[in-house]
Amino acid sequence: MFRKILIANRGEISLRVLRACRELGIPALSVFSEADRLAPHVLAADEAACIGGPAPKDSYLNIPNLLAAARNAGCDGVHPGYGFLSENPDFAEAVEGAGLTFIGPTPAVMRRLGDKLGARRLMKAAGLPVAPGSLETSEDPDRLAADARAAGWPVFLKAARGGGGRGIRLATDEKELRRLVPTASAEALTAFGSGSLYVERRIAPARHVEVQVLGDRHGNLVHLGERECSIQRRNQKLLEETPSPALDEATREALCGAAVRGAAAAGYVNAGTLEFLLDTDGKFHFLEMNQRIQVEHAITEMRTGLDLVKLQILVAAGKKLPFSQKGIRWRGHAVEVRLCAEDPASGYLPSSGTLGELNLPSGPFVRCDAALRPGQAIGLHYDSLLAKLCAWGEDRGEALGRLSAALAETRILGIRTTLPAFRAVLADPGFLAGRYDTSTLESLAAASIPPGVVQAATVAAALLEQARREGILLPPQASVAEGWAAEARRSGLRKRRP
Repeated sequence: MFRKILIANRGEISLRVLRACRELGIPALSVFSEADRLAPHVLAADEAACIGGPAPKDSYLNIPNLLAAARNAGCDGVHPGYGFLSENPDFAEAVEGAGLTFIGPTPAVMRRLGDKLGARRLMKAAGLPVAPGSLETSEDPDRLAADARAAGWPVFLKAARGGGGRGIRLATDEKELRRLVPTASAEALTAFGSGSLYVERRIAPARHVEVQVLGDRHGNLVHLGERECSIQRRNQKLLEETPSPALDEATREALCGAAVRGAAAAGYVNAGTLEFLLDTDGKFHFLEMNQRIQVEHAITEMRTGLDLVKLQILVAAGKKLPFSQKGIRWRGHAVEVRLCAEDPASGYLPSSGTLGELNLPSGPFVRCDAALRPGQAIGLHYDSLLAKLCAWGEDRGEALGRLSAALAETRILGIRTTLPAFRAVLADPGFLAGRYDTSTLESLAAASIPPGVVQAATVAAALLEQARREGILLPPQASVAEGWAAEARRSGLRKRRP
């Protein structure tokens, strides 16, 4: 077992990993940037070390500083959480090169699956259906246009090394695709270190369904069921539930079986997630595989009674999975929402400021993973996720009822959050009936938000993400978001008055 684990992350996932370490009796080192010196994940730590300035490139993305902290504290394991360096094979390789254990898949597997086109080819060879599109990456508009014609319009233009819903553009015809290629390639190079692109036919309407898998170093590989992730904005998830209301048992069995075959073909070890699109005919298509713990792992834990983070640590320590596929039991229904520092009324522009009154819900079968405190500064140089609010019930109706009650309890003052969006979703008859897809949240927003504001917010979010990745330090106050909104107004886009 590990002597000590460095948690290479911040916020609620840092606290989540810390709790798993404590249950296993393993000391942990929490790290922090200068901006996070008084953050809850630091105040709760067994031991903490500053790894650099507020900009991510100086701290949470700074591999030498992370390894130096691990070495100085006597760590022999590193848990990356999600985001930041969690799917960076160079980081995993550097961890191993320093004589430490990376709690995740091997660098070779990460490289194999991090190449989106390589992953598509691998899964197709393993018998998984993939959406029509490119089988080779390119920066050549002629090649990409030819792939798009063969796949069928409209298509998504995607960054080969993108992820998390980022680096995606929709092209409805060849003229639009050729116009998008140069800027998409340049931005992909800046954000992901590679300008290579590929095309994939847009499947719409569609549901976004993913399967949690877990493998050990002894050849055991299981799935822990599926999660429905179709409530999204800008191709990024905001609400997830399990099981998916869109699947019958035959499709569920086929989908989860395909996920296990795909993970086995990749030689996957530790926790991972295969993502699929489900079309209106009930056919599923492989999208990508995430090589880390997911933000929404909590609802899988609520249905199975398994601690995924503890299992990650045990598997990385060389232990066998303590159960087989037949030994896994699912019970009831679970749903999660991501409370983010974003303003739904302004097209999900990022929000920042200082937390005032804070009331996070609790109660039977309600779980809230957060790292928040009154007086805490919420800036713009890190991800907007504040907390994950989950509810479980014997059936979907009970779970949604508990979630609705929990949302009614929740108060987060000082910044704008995604709370109003979730209340709107939970009041939508189509969602309550289980009839929704990846366009549902946008459709609900379109009823109350001028389209120009949504477009401006999408651009603003992309600029913010690029600034984060480049390590640009942004002011911690709301003036940045307000500045983007002002720019939208100067461009002729007027926000509706509240």
